[in-house]
Amino acid sequence: MNILVVGGGGREHAIIMKLAESPRVDKLYCTPGNGGISKYAECFDVAATDIEGVVALAEKLKPDMVAVAPDDPLVLGMVDALQAKGFKTFGPKANAAIIEGSKVFSKELMKKYDIPTAAYEVFTDSESAIEYLKKQNSYPAVIKADGLALGKGVILAQNEEEAVQAVHEMIDELKFGKSSARIVIEEYLTGPEVSVLSFTDGETVVPMISSMDHKRALDGDEGLNTGGMGTVAPNPYYTDSVAKECMEKIFKPTIAAMNAEGRTFEGCLYFGLMITPKGPKVIEYNCRFGDPETQVVLPMLDTDLADIFEAIYDHKLSDLKIKWKSGSCACVVMASGGYPLSYPKGLEIKGLDGKGQVEGAFVYHAGTKLSGDGKFLTNGGRVLGVTCTALTLAEALRRSYEAVDKITWDNVHFRRDIGKRALEAHADPLDLYYKDDMEDYIESNGVYLRQ
Repeated sequence: MNILVVGGGGREHAIIMKLAESPRVDKLYCTPGNGGISKYAECFDVAATDIEGVVALAEKLKPDMVAVAPDDPLVLGMVDALQAKGFKTFGPKANAAIIEGSKVFSKELMKKYDIPTAAYEVFTDSESAIEYLKKQNSYPAVIKADGLALGKGVILAQNEEEAVQAVHEMIDELKFGKSSARIVIEEYLTGPEVSVLSFTDGETVVPMISSMDHKRALDGDEGLNTGGMGTVAPNPYYTDSVAKECMEKIFKPTIAAMNAEGRTFEGCLYFGLMITPKGPKVIEYNCRFGDPETQVVLPMLDTDLADIFEAIYDHKLSDLKIKWKSGSCACVVMASGGYPLSYPKGLEIKGLDGKGQVEGAFVYHAGTKLSGDGKFLTNGGRVLGVTCTALTLAEALRRSYEAVDKITWDNVHFRRDIGKRALEAHADPLDLYYKDDMEDYIESNGVYLRQ
C-alpha cells in the first residue's frame, strides 16, 4: 500500500510512524507535512484545507488510501471530494464531521438521544447571553464557540466580568471568526477529564487506550487554554467499570444517533469525557484523532494501523481483533515561548539528530521546518512532542523529561508537571510500590521520578 496522510502536525507524525511499522506499507506521502515528517515521508506543499489541491495531488500520486487527519478539511468535505474521485479514505464525510464542526449540533444530538452531557443554552446575541449569565450567577461558567477554533474556543470564566468579556469577544468581536457568531453556555462539570479515541466504521465502535490531556499552558493547570501541553496513557481514572458505563451510555448510543440522523460516522471519533459524581458525561466530540492524545495512544497500538484503516473503509471492523501493548506512555510538548498567543518562528532547535530525534525517546514534530542547510527550525506554537513508553508511568515520564533536557531553542516553554495528577491517582501498581519506598524516589520538576 501507498498511503497519503493529510496534515502537518504531531498527530500526523504519529500516524505516519505507526503506518511505517506496517509490512503492507511501501510508500508514505504527507501534505503539507513538516520538518520532522519529511524524514519519514515524502512531503508536498499543498495546504491541508486545499480540497482541490489535495484531490489533484492524489490523482497524481494514485495512493491506495488517503487518511485525512485534521478537523478543518474533514468539516469542509475533503473525504467526500476524494471518494467522489474513487479514492479509499480514512476519516468521516462532512455530514458526520459536523459532530465536531458545530457544538450546537453535538449538544442537540446528545439532548435528543439522551446521551449524558452538561446542561446548556445557545445564543446568537450578546445581550441575551449576558442576561442569562447574570440570571444563572453560577461560576465558573463554560462558554464555547460553536465552530472550530484551533482548540482554543472554550473559555472557563471564573466570574461575571470574565464571562461578559468572553461573550463580547466571541459574538460582537468575532474573535474566532464565524465560528463564534453562535455560542454555547454550559453548566460547569467537576471531576477528572478523560480522552477516549475510538475506531468506528459506523456499525462497530472500538475504544482505544484512554489518555489524560493537559490543556492549560502553565504548571498546576494555570494559564490560558492551549491545544494541549502533554498527555499520558492510560488514564488512571478510566477504570473498567467506567469504561463499561461509557460503552453502554455514550459510545454505542452516539454511533446509533448519528446513523439515525443519516450521518454515519466512519473514522476516529474522539470522546472528551468528564467523570462526574453522577457518572461520565460528554464534554465534547472530535471528528478525528486528538492532538497530542494520538502521540501517546498510537505508540501503544499492537495491531497494524493500515489494516484498521482498510477495515473501517470496508465496514469490516468487527472482523479485526485490535490489540494494545502493556505499560504506559507519556508525551511532553515543547512549545514556543508566548504560545498560545504570539510567538516567533524560525528559531534553531538544538539537540536533535539528523532525523529530528534524540536518544531515549521518540520526538514527534508538530511545528518544525528544515532550513536550507538542513537545520530544524521552529515553525509553530507547539513545536515538539517528546514521547516515551515504559512499564510504568513514572518511568515513561522520567525518560521523557530526560530527553526534553537534551533539546533547546531560544525561549522554549514546556510544563514540568505532566502526568503528576495521574501519578497521584496511582496510575500503576508498580508506581504505587515504588512510591511507598521513598528512598527510591526523588521529586524533580514537579513529578516523582525513580532514581
